[in-house]
Amino acid sequence: MTQVPDNLKYNRTHEWTRLEDDGTLTIGITDHAQSELGDLVFVETPTVGRHYDAEEACAVVESVKAASDIYAPVGGEVIEANSELQDSPELVNTDPYGEGWIMRIRPDDSDDLEQLLDPEDYQDLVADEE
Repeated sequence: MTQVPDNLKYNRTHEWTRLEDDGTLTIGITDHAQSELGDLVFVETPTVGRHYDAEEACAVVESVKAASDIYAPVGGEVIEANSELQDSPELVNTDPYGEGWIMRIRPDDSDDLEQLLDPEDYQDLVADEE
């Protein structure tokens, strides 16, 4: 069964977003996404300092089965990329909502989070895909 934490927001391309206390956002791929991809062998993290628009491809994950773009769920500037993933891409598989996070951004507008899916809607999306 796919894990869908209830303290996160989601988008249709299977990224999760967590609002931090300082107003920044931590972003990664969902448990469902990592499960579908299989064992990750490489993660290309986004460029720190670069601005991405909502739904713009900003990172890439590669597994033994496929490569997949990661999309910015909202517009904003990347303030940190998870450098641990360079040597340990499997963190995305083993802890997608923790140590396997991909980037942190400073959003252009935190109200944009309202456009993302809540956990129940994301679970429905995953169920429809299975």
